[in-house]
Amino acid sequence: MRKPLLLLVAIVLLVGGLFAIKEAQRAPAPQFAPSLTQPGADAAPIDNAPANPGATAQRAHDALPAFLPAEARQTILLIQRGGPYPHRQDGGVFSNREQRLPDRPRGYYREYTVDTPGAGNRGARRIVTGGTPPTGWFYTDDHYETFRSFEVPPAGSWQ
Repeated sequence: MRKPLLLLVAIVLLVGGLFAIKEAQRAPAPQFAPSLTQPGADAAPIDNAPANPGATAQRAHDALPAFLPAEARQTILLIQRGGPYPHRQDGGVFSNREQRLPDRPRGYYREYTVDTPGAGNRGARRIVTGGTPPTGWFYTDDHYETFRSFEVPPAGSWQ
């Protein structure tokens, strides 16, 4: 009777210890996205104002499509920098189970949350990238039902 009880206690302690090690190794998720629009941030402010009609050249970030919400621009900056991301799922493999994107090997696609103001959760908006570094960019605002492909200027050219 004593040996089975001792074995049970040992198993419980082992499982608890493994769980504690795993939790200690997991980096804490930031509670908020870093400010990319405030003066003093490590990147230039994101300017969402319309370009001057008399200007001879538009700023590179104006080349992003109008269908992207302002929050998507911040997500793109984070992707190009390699994080840190506001949601622990960001950067995870997107499996393309819905088969709405071109067929690629597992691990090719990665997904990132585009914040939805006022949402109490991650919302339905995502950017999915293809390749490392990303060469394909896709936006969905209906949780993978539809995607819109878009181009992103190289990192550093519009930040």
